[in-house]
Amino acid sequence: MPTQTVLFDINETVLDLNVLKPKFATYFGNESHMSTWFSILLHSSTVCLVTGTTTDFKSLALAALKTIAGRLRRNITDEGYHDVLGTFANLPAHNDIEPAFKLLKQAGFKLAALSNSSTVLLKSQLSFAGLKDYFDDIISVERANTFKPSNAAYQFALQQLQIKPERARLIATHDWDTHGALAAGLKAAYVDRTGAPYNVHYLAPDIVANNMIDIAQQIIVTEGL
Repeated sequence: MPTQTVLFDINETVLDLNVLKPKFATYFGNESHMSTWFSILLHSSTVCLVTGTTTDFKSLALAALKTIAGRLRRNITDEGYHDVLGTFANLPAHNDIEPAFKLLKQAGFKLAALSNSSTVLLKSQLSFAGLKDYFDDIISVERANTFKPSNAAYQFALQQLQIKPERARLIATHDWDTHGALAAGLKAAYVDRTGAPYNVHYLAPDIVANNMIDIAQQIIVTEGL
């Protein structure tokens, strides 16, 4: 059965986190700490998920910043932390996003955002990036008190969209996310933005490319409506 709705992970997949690097250079001494921060954030969300700890992505993001600051012996004020996290709401889209969205919409697909971020942050991010009007649905899994890549996160999205798993395809630049979607019965596509090898222990999607335009074109050819 062909895909009806294409779901997009947002942070890194759609939005470019590189604008955060100068903030990390200023407060932490090196822009490379941004990647470490994001990895700690994802790790802590997974720990909370598997241990049944209720929290939210914003709180975890702040905790991850404080972890890095502690390791580096950096004294950062509350205003400094707010400055870093505030930039998270003002991220530009990758250059290949809008052309890919236009291709998919013209081909008849519905688009949905699916993120671990809060609904408020998610809508703010998409509005700033000028992408909000492309989406038919904007879904935060925090509303279900879970995080991706739990099965519950993808099932919640399907419930919101009122579609069966085989009618949905998730696109992400995180292999743990595409793996989670595939494990939940959805289709997936992996956009390789880093060049890192796809984890061989994860379920692999049938569509892979290093840019979103190629991903969109493959989806249209494979199962255009």
